[in-house]
Amino acid sequence: MTLVQTGRPLQDTMPAMLFRQAARLGARVAMRRKEFGIWRRITWDDYARHVRWVGHALLALGLQKGERVAVIGENRPEWLYSDLGIQAAGGATTGIYATNSAEQVHYILDHSGARVVIVEGEEQLDKLLELRNTLPRLERIIVIDPEGLRSFSDPMVMMFGEFLALGRRHEETHPGALEDRTAGLTLDDVALLIYTSGTTGPPKGAMLTYGNVKFEIESSLRCIPADEHDEVLSYLPLAHIAERSFSVILAIYHGYTVNFAENLEAVPQNLREVRPTLLFSVPRIWEKLYSGIHLGMLDAEWPKRAAFALALSVGKTYAARRLAKRPEPAALLAAYALARTTVLMPLRHRLGLDRVRIALSAAAPISPDVLRFFWSIGVEIREIYGQTEGTGLTTAHRPGDVVLGTVGKPMTGIEVRIASDGEILVQSPGVFTGYFKDPELTARTVVDGWLHTGDVGEFDAEGNLRITDRKKDIFINAYGKNISPQYIENKLKFSPYINDAVVIGDGKKYLTALIVIDEDNISKWAQDHRVPFTTFTD
Repeated sequence: MTLVQTGRPLQDTMPAMLFRQAARLGARVAMRRKEFGIWRRITWDDYARHVRWVGHALLALGLQKGERVAVIGENRPEWLYSDLGIQAAGGATTGIYATNSAEQVHYILDHSGARVVIVEGEEQLDKLLELRNTLPRLERIIVIDPEGLRSFSDPMVMMFGEFLALGRRHEETHPGALEDRTAGLTLDDVALLIYTSGTTGPPKGAMLTYGNVKFEIESSLRCIPADEHDEVLSYLPLAHIAERSFSVILAIYHGYTVNFAENLEAVPQNLREVRPTLLFSVPRIWEKLYSGIHLGMLDAEWPKRAAFALALSVGKTYAARRLAKRPEPAALLAAYALARTTVLMPLRHRLGLDRVRIALSAAAPISPDVLRFFWSIGVEIREIYGQTEGTGLTTAHRPGDVVLGTVGKPMTGIEVRIASDGEILVQSPGVFTGYFKDPELTARTVVDGWLHTGDVGEFDAEGNLRITDRKKDIFINAYGKNISPQYIENKLKFSPYINDAVVIGDGKKYLTALIVIDEDNISKWAQDHRVPFTTFTD
């Protein structure tokens, strides 16, 4: 396999990468988190120090190599300290979504056998206190945020500050213990236990090794040319491989800065404050940004609307030629430069997208119409495709090689083929070790070294992969025709008046779309057209 040369050796484990970056970057900013309206800076030295303390604290609690430690909470520095501290101590991080129900949390903790759980605050602690009598292996709960718990006392519960103090004491009395544990890790050791959606049953624990992660980094270098000067905004769940890749794995390899959003609702405001240079998002966020622009234009005075329409028209022409890899005439270049300076760049600045140089979309299909719009304003979104079982990345649009409606070509070192029934199969060193405690499901998922993704797709003439739908979502209508609802749903969701859409019609002579309308845009439309209404239902 041919790798892109970066001028520095690739470390084999994530803790090793972090400690190397801390030695190299030291006092430079590794993370930022907003507290009381101010973005607080955390250096690489701070990052590594906290990871060491977490690792030593876990050693003090008796963590053995290969044990699972769970983390439940929203995106924040302590999540990353915990993740890499667990790994440095030889454990496997088991991330759990903060939105999971008590029943789901119970299943994952029981199935993983985690003795130690690190939770964000009182809400997650309450879940565990309700469950602990049915989790006989649970021994210790660590709480990151003590708000509302100052007078709380329980022998099983330890606050994060106390946990770090335990780590500091262990580091003083056992110097070198953590380094010895970290040095004993191999590429075959499990680093991450990621529980994937249990839509057809309980969640499945995908085991990802350090070798899988190392391959993900190597294969991503051409399509994600990040560097230490980049800034990202972290807001998608860290329990998912996608956000983990950008907020942890690639961040500690490249050395860029991770900024934590306050919450999902604050993402638009935080985008304007951080103005990231690398933005990974999901279609729903891109669609909401588009919808917000549309709504803003409806409220604008007619000269601004006219200027935007003209600039967007020029941008569409310019973007179409770039996508077609055709040279731009001098007149178009001049018109685009004017449109960019007077309208498009100010718009991007208002959105917080003026510094974005790498824009990526993944995790679900996105309408080509949405992509064309953002390309027209100068945000050149590229799609990437993958799944947890393949350690995240399988195919991607490379810079300068984007075909809308596809998810690009297989990444370096990855083979992709289409089975006779249309299912996408993947073979690479990134394919996971298997499902935890489920060898039968593993054997059905990886057959002769090929990962069966559950997605249906096809290649175009240039070797770009086009995703048709999930295999289980395709249905047959009354006339015997295979229907892929995803394409229709994406077309519907491009409308600024539609938040979501689901197409049904299995065995029927017709298709039906269930529509979730966008309340803000519909309300604005009704007001502009003098349609009387009193409630959202009207």
